[in-house]
Amino acid sequence: MAEQNWPNLAAMFFDQVDRLGERPFLWVKRHGDYKALSWGDTAARVTPLARGLLAQGVEPGDRVMLVSENRPAWLVSDLAIMSIGAITVPAYTTNTEDDHLHILRNSGARGVIVSNRRLAERVLPAAHKAPKAEFVFAMDLPGLSQELSVKVLHMDDVLDRGRENHQNIVEMAGQWGTGDTACIIYTSGTGGVPKGVMLSHRNILSNCEGAVNALMDLGLGNEVFLSFLPLSHSYEHMAGQFFPMTIGAEIYYAEGADTLAANLVEARPTIMTAVPRLYETFHHRITLGVKKAGGLKEKMFNRTVELGTRDFQHPGSLDFGERIVNRVLDVLVRRKVQKRFGGRLKALVSGGAPLNPEIGMFFTALGLRILQGYGQTETSPSVSINIPSTMKLHTVGPPLKGVEVKIANDGEILVRGPNVFAGYWERPEATAEAFEADPDGGDAWFRTGDLGAVDADGYVSIVGRAKELIITGGFNVYPREV
Repeated sequence: MAEQNWPNLAAMFFDQVDRLGERPFLWVKRHGDYKALSWGDTAARVTPLARGLLAQGVEPGDRVMLVSENRPAWLVSDLAIMSIGAITVPAYTTNTEDDHLHILRNSGARGVIVSNRRLAERVLPAAHKAPKAEFVFAMDLPGLSQELSVKVLHMDDVLDRGRENHQNIVEMAGQWGTGDTACIIYTSGTGGVPKGVMLSHRNILSNCEGAVNALMDLGLGNEVFLSFLPLSHSYEHMAGQFFPMTIGAEIYYAEGADTLAANLVEARPTIMTAVPRLYETFHHRITLGVKKAGGLKEKMFNRTVELGTRDFQHPGSLDFGERIVNRVLDVLVRRKVQKRFGGRLKALVSGGAPLNPEIGMFFTALGLRILQGYGQTETSPSVSINIPSTMKLHTVGPPLKGVEVKIANDGEILVRGPNVFAGYWERPEATAEAFEADPDGGDAWFRTGDLGAVDADGYVSIVGRAKELIITGGFNVYPREV
């Protein structure tokens, strides 16, 4: 990927379609079994939807909100919007009507693409009240109980109309530059009113390139991902959609949280991206099962974790007998645990929140390498990630290629590089507050609000949040450490 010079994400997709053609790309559950859409099948859905958006008057720079659970149509919609130079505005499926209305009003979205009836019940009233919303494309046509100010069209009708038109979408997709805005992802609002983070094609492409460089030790080839974190979040948007796309990987869509364990066995992913909470849940289930089994199984499992931990923390410390036992436990214990994750994982990636080092060590000792990373929506989202061959579990790894990190005098982590966002949508004051001028006249630094440290090898550690820092009697107290 590093040798590519794609101008934008849509152009990258169509380039991959030319290269990979009928190879499987997106897998979704139908009638109890996973069925694949090829790269060509996917492109055949992107282009008519893009024409359908053009037919509704969507122009370059216009915003279109996208509300859907993870499914192939999410990716198709995202690419169709970007292909015509418009901007995707992802929204959480958990949003209330008021949440949707705030995003629609603030972004000035021309329309909405929504998946099912349940989500449409909150989207349609918000679109009706939004002054600039003109249409809603519904993947599953909702039942209407009132007159609406927006035109509601079924996705199949939009696609049929798009197939009747003949605009060259592939050619159009090549027109947009790396600096153009690809999407506006709204913050959660925990720190106040949600702000729209403007991410460019360059921001996300640079993150994908950085991920490829960081994970090169894994021997990236025919990779398989399982998508289950919300695609409306910048983490999954990059790591679960565009990163796999850049390396020509296959993406399976999980049915839901309740079926995740079964979907792991079915999809057999080679790389898995998740948040610490999920790994904590897996840890709890595994250890609970071991305790219930008791006896020899529990003793073997505990011995596996013990020897695996020592071997990782102090390479070469196992004596000859312990090395033999450790090899036997590879077959008797580790292989069985790995099968619960599909049996061919090269790495688990953790992001979105701090990972408990004990959880990280637990999986590593069981032969499931876990790589902790760090980032924010404003950094597209990745800033750093551990390198497989030289990982340090208590850190979030070194910065990605091209990304600079420095620690301010007060301990705050400052970041700059091609991954840093342009600013908050129509929030110039908030944008100005988010950056710190460079005293040497270089590019400004993004203020993450996180406190951290960088060791001699360049690995970053997170200490806490700047707003949580307590200064008492000349001492700095970090609640997280307490």
